[in-house]
Amino acid sequence: MPTFPFELVSPERLLFSGEVDSVVVPGTDGAFTVLKDHAPLMSTLKPGVVEIATPSAKQRLYVRGGFADVAPTGLTILAEYAVALEDLDAAKFAADLAAAEAELAAAKAPDERSALTEKRDQLLEVKAILGV
Repeated sequence: MPTFPFELVSPERLLFSGEVDSVVVPGTDGAFTVLKDHAPLMSTLKPGVVEIATPSAKQRLYVRGGFADVAPTGLTILAEYAVALEDLDAAKFAADLAAAEAELAAAKAPDERSALTEKRDQLLEVKAILGV
């Protein structure tokens, strides 16, 4: 399978840089798979799992927020927060979920409640996927 360059960067560090076969990205409008020669695209990210397939292995990383940029030169993901699944701190994830639920409980405006409900639901979806 032909490969293409991919980088996943968070504010703390570069989490992945290399040639990949494919990457599944948790886009705000739905997950999508990027292969070599994918059409150019920009997408915001929802909390979820990025699945990376290299010629020799597969890797899964949890991301929260940020965006993905598919360009003729490859794929770049700039994530607000990213961590390898095996390094995911269940207590921190639970704290993020509790904070989202507290924000939702305190929200008054309908637009704010709608956005916070979506954020909480996305975290619950990831919790179900990860089993944390």
